[in-house]
Amino acid sequence: MEFPRLKKKYIDEIAPDLMEKLQYKSVMQVPKIKKIAINQGLGAAVNDKKLIQAGVDELTLITGQKAVATKAKKSISNFKLREDLPIGAKVTLRGNIMYEFLDRLISVSLPRVRDFRGLNNKGFDGNGNYTLGVKEQIIFPEISIDKINKVTGMNITIVIDSNTDKESYELLKAFGMPFISKN
Repeated sequence: MEFPRLKKKYIDEIAPDLMEKLQYKSVMQVPKIKKIAINQGLGAAVNDKKLIQAGVDELTLITGQKAVATKAKKSISNFKLREDLPIGAKVTLRGNIMYEFLDRLISVSLPRVRDFRGLNNKGFDGNGNYTLGVKEQIIFPEISIDKINKVTGMNITIVIDSNTDKESYELLKAFGMPFISKN
């Protein structure tokens, strides 16, 4: 079985380097990426039901794994929102699919962002997880600009089994995440 490029890089280069850099006694202490969760909020879907299916199809195309629609937990009359009404799409990636997506995100999609200067390093949550927002789904090469109805954004959360943001930052930096340099 063929390993994804980033998984092989993690095993061969990143884990040993981080073990030395962060002074761990065992390679098992080195942080690893557990999963990547991608969420797309489609608030306009309250009025247009086709947007949900389009969002699910786009996320499935981008990630290579079947996405599911998310439903409203509460009714909010000001937004014409009822409980259990579909208002978004989500997908959770693990294993080889996760590494393939991360590789495409870092090497292909992020460089396609207009006026891209790097990722903000303030996206860490204090527990080592990193979230970034993407304003347009058209940065992914799988999406044809002619076939989209509406330009929507998404949140990408990278869940890492580390204790601190510093460890997670070092891990993502080693993977090649283009962070804005700390001044």
